[in-house]
Amino acid sequence: MSKSMKIGGVIAAIVVVVALWLWLGGGDVKKAAQLKAVEVIGNVAMRTIPDDVAGGFHKIPIERKELAPGVYQATGVANTHMITTAEGDVLFDTGLALQVPQQMELLKEVSDGPITHIIVSHSHADHMGGTKFWKEEGTEIVAHREYTEEQRYLKELEPYLHHRNRVLFPWMPEEPPDIGLIAYGGVEPTLTVGDDDLVFEQGGVRFEVLNTPGAEGADNISLWLPEKKILFTGDTLGPLFPQFPNIFTMRGEKVRKPVEYIRTLNRLIDLDIEMLVPSHHTPVTGVDNIRAALTKIRDATKYVHDETVRGMNEGKTVYELMDEIQLPPELELTQEHGRVSWAVRSIWEYYATWFHFDSITELYPVPARS
Repeated sequence: MSKSMKIGGVIAAIVVVVALWLWLGGGDVKKAAQLKAVEVIGNVAMRTIPDDVAGGFHKIPIERKELAPGVYQATGVANTHMITTAEGDVLFDTGLALQVPQQMELLKEVSDGPITHIIVSHSHADHMGGTKFWKEEGTEIVAHREYTEEQRYLKELEPYLHHRNRVLFPWMPEEPPDIGLIAYGGVEPTLTVGDDDLVFEQGGVRFEVLNTPGAEGADNISLWLPEKKILFTGDTLGPLFPQFPNIFTMRGEKVRKPVEYIRTLNRLIDLDIEMLVPSHHTPVTGVDNIRAALTKIRDATKYVHDETVRGMNEGKTVYELMDEIQLPPELELTQEHGRVSWAVRSIWEYYATWFHFDSITELYPVPARS
């Protein structure tokens, strides 16, 4: 039996126990029971995964860090952030459901004030997994206007996408959890961000929620604290910084828009960011360092986009362009999370769809190898 199958079996058994707790409990009792169950599941899952899978994200320890006065981060597979004010606390992203109990405990040691806002950077489960646990009566849920649609299709295709994701992230159970607060989906925004940003002040702190769609989907938002010059990016810039953007995702999702992402990068370059805080790994500091890295990502993305369009207009095939287009030395970036050749094909098919005019076999219900 494979290690992932063993993990799945253990988690499945725990889920049965959770179901009994849910049947017996209600209200706060139900939430507390699910938190405890999630803690058990998370501990089992993370301990039994080999070190060399999924980029090692599951081996990042869960710790609390103070990034600036009143600004805290709970680390893990994905980070949860808390900005404390005299009038209540604001969260940016809520991490992976399996790690919510530990992250919540660490942050509540800092402040037990009301949670006034939960800002969800986008619809991926490792960024919104704890939202239903953290939400209190009166909490505003802030998301992009496209969030509801992105969450809808990810939920509707969950059986298909879950098994693809599980190849890459082996801590996932064999089947998607569908019990109570652990299940994916069901997060309903109360405030949305679209063409206009959402700006509010609370306890003397100004919060600017920015519309920053792009490399991780159509529903990315970022949080800018102008007085502190701190930008929380979620996955707007991906899990590694700086990296070549993941315009294509191997696990399977809607196509991502390269030109939209270039506009997002232009917007971020114009900010004087002193600390950039992604929802994976550690913050990056230094205005000049951050601006130079953002500019390099933008220029690399634009280069690959423009070279793909030029090659299409010259009549080259998608496979020729996937082979030919490389980043020039001055724009070299890590391709650990997204490869240039994959981006070339994604850009091609974004503009020209899946029929490449290579063979009419593409138009028939048989695989090309037939």
